[in-house]
Amino acid sequence: MPDTPLIEITNLCLRVNNTDLLDSISMSSKDCGVTMVMGPNGAGKSLLLKCLHGLIKPTFGSVKVSGEYVLGPSTNQAMVFQTPVLLRRNVFANLKFAAPPGTNAVTINNALSTAHLADKKDLPARLLSGGEQQRLALVRALLRKPKLLVLDEPTASLDPASIQIIEGLIQDFTEHGGKTIFVSHDIGQAKRLGSDIIFLHKGRVVEHSDAARFFINPKSKEAKAYLNGQLIV
Repeated sequence: MPDTPLIEITNLCLRVNNTDLLDSISMSSKDCGVTMVMGPNGAGKSLLLKCLHGLIKPTFGSVKVSGEYVLGPSTNQAMVFQTPVLLRRNVFANLKFAAPPGTNAVTINNALSTAHLADKKDLPARLLSGGEQQRLALVRALLRKPKLLVLDEPTASLDPASIQIIEGLIQDFTEHGGKTIFVSHDIGQAKRLGSDIIFLHKGRVVEHSDAARFFINPKSKEAKAYLNGQLIV
């Protein structure tokens, strides 16, 4: 286990028009694996990820990845959104553009193979199916060899085959020492992938525990209601 946390969030706050959208969020992890971020709509999950990735500057607090402060987008990390953002180029060129300098064609082709896209390499990326586009977006992010992978509902509304491929890529990344922060509403997915769970409600962390305990015996009334399919207000 490394001495320096892979991710460290300290008193993170985001205030807009005198309203705290994120309120005093802190967490630290030295472990690779997948931290699932869960909670009802409007809890602040996507805002938290954007702060972690440096896309939004928090009002207070700090984020560190491998001991380095996150002050903006960094080569230490990569983010994949719910809706893929692809270049107007073919599939191979999308990866080549994003790959670190000196990345050879063999490495790019191998990445395409892991995403089951080798036979699509010459197609315009924007003509791929939704699941194929998201697989491309993920392997493009992984090509940069980030230490932290930030995922905002990357498998929402995708076909089961694409979900399986994406989950396999994420598991491989974490098994090789990467850290993933993953927002999902899919409880089954959280059980399959999660090593620990952060549960947000109204911009605050109301529960943070290992995944096994969270799903068997959540401590907060909000998490219990969520897992029982109840509305949370």
